[in-house]
Amino acid sequence: MSRPVLTGTLIAAGGLLSTGYATALEPHRVQVTSYRLSPPNWPGGLRLRVAVLTDFHAHPRCMGETEIAAVVSRTNALAPDVTVLLGDYGSQSTGPVPFETVARLLSGLEAPKGVYAIQGNHDWGDDREARRRGHGPTRAERALREAGLGFLENAVARLDLPVPLWLAGLESEMTPRVPQAPALLDRHRLSVLGRTLQHVPPGEPVILLAHEPDIFALDLDSRIVLTLSGHTHGGQIRILGWSPWIPSRYGLRYAYGHVVERGRDLLVSAGLGSHFVAGRPVRLGVPPEIVIVDIAAAEANTS
Repeated sequence: MSRPVLTGTLIAAGGLLSTGYATALEPHRVQVTSYRLSPPNWPGGLRLRVAVLTDFHAHPRCMGETEIAAVVSRTNALAPDVTVLLGDYGSQSTGPVPFETVARLLSGLEAPKGVYAIQGNHDWGDDREARRRGHGPTRAERALREAGLGFLENAVARLDLPVPLWLAGLESEMTPRVPQAPALLDRHRLSVLGRTLQHVPPGEPVILLAHEPDIFALDLDSRIVLTLSGHTHGGQIRILGWSPWIPSRYGLRYAYGHVVERGRDLLVSAGLGSHFVAGRPVRLGVPPEIVIVDIAAAEANTS
């Protein structure tokens, strides 16, 4: 982006921020974003609707109890076969909605093939007691399990379908003892994923739930037909395709939306909650979203 264009976009952003749009309106304007996918190796004849909810960062000033209840109601009305929750349930700002309240509200989600949750980086990073112990369960994990939600931490679940299809939930990059040096982190992630998938029979397809999308850059097991992620908030602020900061080693590459690389599919949600800036929730150009994914084999999606 040229300097004049960048200057203009920043001025425009400042105007929007000063009017309160990015703090008072967009963080609350939850939209439904829909995708139709036909991943390679998807089981023929199988149609599946998946709802993706992630990055709640639940706080009364943004994604509060009323807003979460509305998200649950709207998601149920979209009639997903399975709903997945991809982490970061609590807010880092003072006065968050308690994990236990978030989990209770999310227990109202309805999907005939199940509701499954994984953890995000903040579920570990903001849990001082779990970090001190160096191991789980985190407060988020306890709350989710006690609310009766399916919980996948380096674990798999076979969905109740006419043909084999598995969900695999991967731990967050911020889980204790996970190395942070990029090369070591990548090797660790692949090793943990390999151990997790050892319970899946050869040739049976897997949908991978990974809070951070960066794992998609690696040479993943060929059984993984789709990766679902959050974490980036789509940049949370995006102006003409530019974001000031994206929490990914790959920048815009995995910031948001449907990504296809080497014949593999990744979906990254912008999430529902917001990080706070100067004491206010901020979003600009990437409104919070419920994601709906309709998946079928290629011939079914063209019929």
